[in-house]
Amino acid sequence: MTTRLTWWVLGFLLAAGLCLPSARAAGTAAPTMPAPAPATSPAPPPPAAGVAGAPADNSASGVRLKALERNVNDLKEQVFRTRARLNLLKETVLGGVIGASRCVIKHKNEMGSTFRLIKVVYALDGVQIMNKVDDTGRLADMPEFDVYNGAIQPGNHTLSVQLVYQGSGFGVFSYLKGYKFKASSSNTFVAADGKATQVTVVGYEKGGMTTNMEDKPAVEFKVNMMAPEGTPAPAAKK
Repeated sequence: MTTRLTWWVLGFLLAAGLCLPSARAAGTAAPTMPAPAPATSPAPPPPAAGVAGAPADNSASGVRLKALERNVNDLKEQVFRTRARLNLLKETVLGGVIGASRCVIKHKNEMGSTFRLIKVVYALDGVQIMNKVDDTGRLADMPEFDVYNGAIQPGNHTLSVQLVYQGSGFGVFSYLKGYKFKASSSNTFVAADGKATQVTVVGYEKGGMTTNMEDKPAVEFKVNMMAPEGTPAPAAKK
């Protein structure tokens, strides 16, 4: 009896030992991995701020730059004219003839409507007394303006002028706006002692219908001696 009980216990223990590893293997199975989330495309970047207003900003900047350029040109002209007056004044003081002679230089525009004056450069005895640039039309609308009015040393003097015109036209002649025309010349005059010398520089259009456009701009000098009492003397030769 004891022997049967012993064999029964051993059989039970053997069966339990065979089932235990299977149960442990089933309990420790690897957990399943969660499915990956679907990929999402990146959102488009927001439009850059200020793009819509770029043309307006560029237009305003262009207007400010043009205004600044005009102001700079005006300041340059004032500096040139002041320096010229100082040089001429120095010459008259060193020569001991201050107030003895006077010079008045005027520019007269007699060009036709096909030419629009945009630049004027004057030099007296190699010293620049005017350098004016204007593309707004104000310079072309002035029929006459003063270039210099001050003391001068008696004797010979050389006046040089450079003029730049821009073509002007409408309709079939609108292509002229893309062209620029130049005219330059110089003249030697004598400033008499104790008198005022008036030099009028005339920019005019020479030739006729058959003359080439680049040959039409011309310069003429007219020199007059003014007596002390203000009455004009006979015009001097060019």
